[in-house]
Amino acid sequence: MSSTVTPSRSSSVPKIPVGVLGATGSVGQRFITLLRDHPWFELTCVTGSDRSIGRRYGEAAHWALPDAMPSAASNLVVERTGRGLSPQLLFSALSSEVAREVERDLAAAGHFVVSNASAHRMDPDVPLMVPEVNEDHLGLLERQSFPKGGALVTNPNCSTIGLVLALAPLHEAFGIEALSVVTLQALSGAGIPGVPSMVALDNVVPYIGNEEEKLETEPLRILGTLGPHGIEAASFTVSAQCNRVAVSDGHTECLSLRLRGEPSVDAVTRVLESYRSPTTAHLPTAPDLPIVVTDQPDRPQPRLDRDRGGGMSVTVGRIRPCPLFGIKMVVLSHNTLRGAAGGSLLVAEQVVAKGLIPGLRAPSPAVRE
Repeated sequence: MSSTVTPSRSSSVPKIPVGVLGATGSVGQRFITLLRDHPWFELTCVTGSDRSIGRRYGEAAHWALPDAMPSAASNLVVERTGRGLSPQLLFSALSSEVAREVERDLAAAGHFVVSNASAHRMDPDVPLMVPEVNEDHLGLLERQSFPKGGALVTNPNCSTIGLVLALAPLHEAFGIEALSVVTLQALSGAGIPGVPSMVALDNVVPYIGNEEEKLETEPLRILGTLGPHGIEAASFTVSAQCNRVAVSDGHTECLSLRLRGEPSVDAVTRVLESYRSPTTAHLPTAPDLPIVVTDQPDRPQPRLDRDRGGGMSVTVGRIRPCPLFGIKMVVLSHNTLRGAAGGSLLVAEQVVAKGLIPGLRAPSPAVRE
């Protein structure tokens, strides 16, 4: 990260035990690395498939990240995903098929589940969160009927998160009337083992199952308003085309926007450059700058820009006139950090900081270094 948060030595509040569901997969492994030395959370539980249950995590996980597996995680015994897990706070890296079955059941058993899966993102009582953008949507938790303090919160699709972070300040400042977005999405978004090499090499695949539908609906929910009857979605139209490209990490998105009032390129650039997030600035995983604007003509690029802000910042470049819609630009975000495990971790930090999980509070005070 561009900055870190460490608990005060005088803090008497112990770290919060957490678990990772589906810990052996690609997103699960990102959770494991991000939880290493986290100032608020301590990994005490991992779950996996039937073939992994009862084995040490270090033996069960085919580790695919460049950093070494954290030793504390490697010695944990993989448990079954279901009721009876000890941590109250759980991160879900489950496939959507499995998540649909178990996440609400775990919430009903009293767990607070922060999910990266798509199964419950559009449920009317489930917040779909980008913490800098729609903190007020956590009010939906009051509509959930889980007993014992249980709850379910989701983060969006990996391509949606970077897109929404770039859209939010523009929607607030001007109002969006229409959006066309073309994505160039990294191979890591397909998980492990992912796209076969003979399909990915020397190729662009112009189809990712259900991706365009998510990109055309999720931003409208996130940028919508919370009212007495739930979320009222934003009213602009989104047209999305999604492509898989031979890049390891980092989703690139080419946007054309119609904004109310036809603001100039300079006005749009100023809004993006000045964007800050007082709702997340104090959280450990939050970057100093949610949006980094570059004026270099050939940026952003995945290899050069995906790790900005520890992989949690979104890079925006090539802001210029569009002859059809008025403004166009290129947005880049790290799909497995900001777009998956890191996004979920930031959501969990936000709900803990707001005191929304009964009995849990963050070690405090927290000091940025």
